[in-house]
Amino acid sequence: MYGIYLDYNVTKFPKLMKNNIFWKGRDMIGRKEEKDYLLSLLEEDESQFVAVFGRRRVGKTYLIRETFSHSFTFQHTGLSNNDIEPRKRKEAQLNKFGESLKEAGYTGDANFQSWNEAFNALKEVIKQSKEKKKVIFIDELSWMDTKDSGLISALESFWNGWVTARPEKDVVLIICASATYWMIENIVNSKGGLHNRLTGQIYLKPFTLHECEEYLLSRKILLNRHQILQCYMIMGGIPYYWSLLKKGKSLSQNIDDLFFKEGAVLSNEFENIYAALFNKPDQYLKIVEALSSVNRGITRDEICKLTGIPSSGELTRKLTELEYCGFIRKYVPFGYKNNGILYQLVDNYTLFYFQFLKNNVYNEGFWKELSNTPRVRSWSGVAFERVCLEHIPQIKAALGIAGVYTEINSWQCKRDDEKGIMGSQIDLLIVRKDQVINVCEMKYSESEYLVDAKFDRDQRRRISDFIKKTGTKSALHSTLITTYSVVPNAYSEEIQSVITADELFC
Repeated sequence: MYGIYLDYNVTKFPKLMKNNIFWKGRDMIGRKEEKDYLLSLLEEDESQFVAVFGRRRVGKTYLIRETFSHSFTFQHTGLSNNDIEPRKRKEAQLNKFGESLKEAGYTGDANFQSWNEAFNALKEVIKQSKEKKKVIFIDELSWMDTKDSGLISALESFWNGWVTARPEKDVVLIICASATYWMIENIVNSKGGLHNRLTGQIYLKPFTLHECEEYLLSRKILLNRHQILQCYMIMGGIPYYWSLLKKGKSLSQNIDDLFFKEGAVLSNEFENIYAALFNKPDQYLKIVEALSSVNRGITRDEICKLTGIPSSGELTRKLTELEYCGFIRKYVPFGYKNNGILYQLVDNYTLFYFQFLKNNVYNEGFWKELSNTPRVRSWSGVAFERVCLEHIPQIKAALGIAGVYTEINSWQCKRDDEKGIMGSQIDLLIVRKDQVINVCEMKYSESEYLVDAKFDRDQRRRISDFIKKTGTKSALHSTLITTYSVVPNAYSEEIQSVITADELFC
């Protein structure tokens, strides 16, 4: 289960009943814009072709199925190829597609030799349908695109040569995949027959802290905001993971049950995620492991040294795939050119895996016992930074600059004695059009944060180095983002803005 329902006003879409789609009058936590958009497709005068993509487990399939109340003219999910012999993959995918067509009422021969034959059979299902709008949902399309399969050319022919040529204009084709890079390269940015053929696309993002809180409340799972924050630091905003939390258990009990006890539900999740997305995941795993070993962004050359993977076009493709799938981010630090590109791990669960799950000996009370240890405190600081980077709109709103154009960046410099530069790293810069730059420090704390002499000294050094190195004329505002508030003292008064975890929940 990926979501929860609330009351929904069906009168907003009066044509639903005319389309023979049973709408139950319910709404999911979050996803309102996406659901409203999908429903609006039923009212369009032209056939619609929509791509839905996003990180695995983020709830793409759930969104589509629940939006249309599981009522489709045809639906199909591609097979994972992990356990299929390479030379038999195309045959297996075609056979499975044939089974789905039979379930949709197809009565012809379903022993297809090609995807053109398979899509010709789909045409027959569409022509036989009595529904006003024919909603076609094909999930995990990337898995169906096996080597030399001809899938994309067959899809092009189906859409360009048949669907759009029909006078009825009654098809809503929704395709979906977790392999975001594949979707963008082959569908969204297609240079072939599908170029500019999409009528819409949805990039489904993880839940925010606010949506996770709403979800827990709807399921009567009582955690305070600090515990929800900790949970987000472990699992990110992935709805499937949150759906596994159990009512009546503490956060520690839930985490132990999900990750650390024998046979835990998510004990093999890491391998499954990467194996489902990448045919040969080994080098992808080396890259994310290398990135997990450092708290800052690192260069391509550093990745090569840490992984042993040579610098090549193949490495570029793998980095791009990991970026599109939401595991890493690529950025150019403030004041640098494109040759200063850095890569950083941003996926919360992957970070948690390398810190605590890899080579773990299962112990049912592991997480409860590990709490408040230096190991957890070190991880907490890094994980909290990732959460902050995922909630930039909330940080901007807390600063009162939601409507101000900004560039989100980071910055670092090496020591330079000649210029009086000590060497600094700033993980979050909010560069504003109103000539202000928020120099943000993100500090996780179990209680009110004590701004001491060291913090004050370090922050002054960062700001001084930044001014000397960049020559900026903007006003630099020292900004602290922390879990609770700060202990008032002379040092805390030097901070221009303090943002608490509560404000990340807005």
